[in-house]
Amino acid sequence: MQHVEAVVIGGGQSGPAAGHAPVGAGLKPVALETSDRAAGSWPHYYDSLTLFPPARFSALPGMPFGGDPDRYPHRDEVVAHLTAYAARLQADIRTGQRVIAVRADGAGFTVGVEGGGQLWARAVVAASGSFGRPHRPDLPGIETFAGQVLHAADHRSPASFAGQRVVVVGAGNSAVQIAAELAPESRPGLATRAPLKFARQHLLSKDLQVLARPHRPGHRPARTAPEDSAGAPDRRPMFTRLTDDRVTWADGTTERLDAPILATGYRPHLPYLAGLDGALDPAGRPHHRDGTSPAHPGLEFVGLEWHAARPRTPCAASAATPPGRPAVWPPGRPAPDPLPS
Repeated sequence: MQHVEAVVIGGGQSGPAAGHAPVGAGLKPVALETSDRAAGSWPHYYDSLTLFPPARFSALPGMPFGGDPDRYPHRDEVVAHLTAYAARLQADIRTGQRVIAVRADGAGFTVGVEGGGQLWARAVVAASGSFGRPHRPDLPGIETFAGQVLHAADHRSPASFAGQRVVVVGAGNSAVQIAAELAPESRPGLATRAPLKFARQHLLSKDLQVLARPHRPGHRPARTAPEDSAGAPDRRPMFTRLTDDRVTWADGTTERLDAPILATGYRPHLPYLAGLDGALDPAGRPHHRDGTSPAHPGLEFVGLEWHAARPRTPCAASAATPPGRPAVWPPGRPAPDPLPS
């Protein structure tokens, strides 16, 4: 068994970011990444994914995005940024290493890796995100629906939906972005529990995040929906049932439906902590205080915002927009006006 100073589980943006401070302090954490490169789940997101904050607010610590700081980087740019960051960090990042179990062991932890490998460390950082656990709500009739049912995690491009009636379920940033990209190819709709809200993207020729950041740290105002709504997806209150190849809406009308796409977020994916008593709550969410496990000193959580008092799922690509926060509409795409329920 190899003894190391710390183990970081996950090689996406949270893992290397968590390793930045210890590396700068002269420590040597080992990061374990399941996939074949230090980019986490980003290569698996849908093709057109565009970040919602500008590049200036999306970089990892110590390495800004190249190019125009006010642009909105695409998925492949993020993958390249993460890969370059991992190489520059000069940390011990090991790919193809799936962690299957973490257990308390004396003054530290034993980390078991698929295939039989083990490491012992005084500290463990859980930074594996939530992409491996898409949230698929139990919608009425979804189990017997005859058409295709996708989660946003399965979506890649609009080409396979040409000419079809598709309903995107959700009101978050990914929901509106996917619905917007489907519009030229298919007949998309948005099913949400409340009317969508949009905010103006630019003020005085600057993104609102640039203007708001000095005054409200961490505030992430949404971008605007252009006034021209021609050809944009239609927004309706959440449907009541799926039957065979049809959808029944709240007003009682029905229509044929080819596919619902569930942009319903993710849940923390921490199966390797299941045997560590007190690390997770019964729903599999991390039990922590400001990122630190109260039950296991030395166990830290990074990249997750689950709190017992305010459970919700964050994900750069597919988190549900919290109530009252305006949704983000992709730049340059026509958006619908908010419709009444």
